[in-house]
Amino acid sequence: MAKQVTYFSLLHTAQEQLTVARQDPSAAEYLLLEGRNWRYTQLVQHYRDVVPASVLDQFRHQLDRVLAGEPAQYVLGHAPFYGREFQVTAATLIPRQETEELVEWVLTDCPQEPLKLADIGTGSGAIALSLKLERPDWQVTATDISAAAVAVARQNAEALNAAVRFEVGDLLAPLAGQRFDTIVSNPPYIDQAERPVMDESVKRFEPDQALYAADHGLAFYQRFAAALPAFLTPKGCFFAEIGYHQGPAVRELFTAALPAARVTVRQDINGQDRMVKVQL
Repeated sequence: MAKQVTYFSLLHTAQEQLTVARQDPSAAEYLLLEGRNWRYTQLVQHYRDVVPASVLDQFRHQLDRVLAGEPAQYVLGHAPFYGREFQVTAATLIPRQETEELVEWVLTDCPQEPLKLADIGTGSGAIALSLKLERPDWQVTATDISAAAVAVARQNAEALNAAVRFEVGDLLAPLAGQRFDTIVSNPPYIDQAERPVMDESVKRFEPDQALYAADHGLAFYQRFAAALPAFLTPKGCFFAEIGYHQGPAVRELFTAALPAARVTVRQDINGQDRMVKVQL
């Protein structure tokens, strides 16, 4: 007869396995909580309970994938962002906590009155859908060059009942002839030279197209700087995530291209340069 396994022993054994494999041991708790749709207090309440065979088999299969380096969010097929769950696949980046700060900046800085907003490079749709759900009166459009990513974003929009319009195409090209009060983006901004110091799971599993940019990671900011006057309304705003070491370069780039604009670089909760706002 197989030995019965409690949630407590399952969790601690998995944490030890992840530690030995040089993976983040917190992934074990994450898999258990998300797999059972529990909060941490519920897990503690069930510590001494025997894990059902079906749950045990599923957890061990998921754990094997994480032990092999696959991010837990891809294993589960979804990830939390701004208080909601978003489907993620290999076609989309995993939403990060730092990007929640970008969403918060847009929400607090923009008027609550109806406005037109575009999210460029939407991926899973996390930014666009979060903004729409927090500000239902806003008219939100989202684009991505990846049709597979847009398909995921559309599924998230349907699941969350968020009325966002999606377009497939390169950067602002699908929105030609339109103007927006606000444009927001989390574009690719990693320099290929940074690959040796990047997390191995990011390099192996997340889409290169959404990660890397030419010109030391600045290529997309250069393109935005050239395009914003044609797509923003007068006094319109552009918000974007940036790399932690890119603040001075991004500020200089936008200031040179748009001398009349007001350029603001903001730090994240860890004190790193992480966001830029450009107001025409």
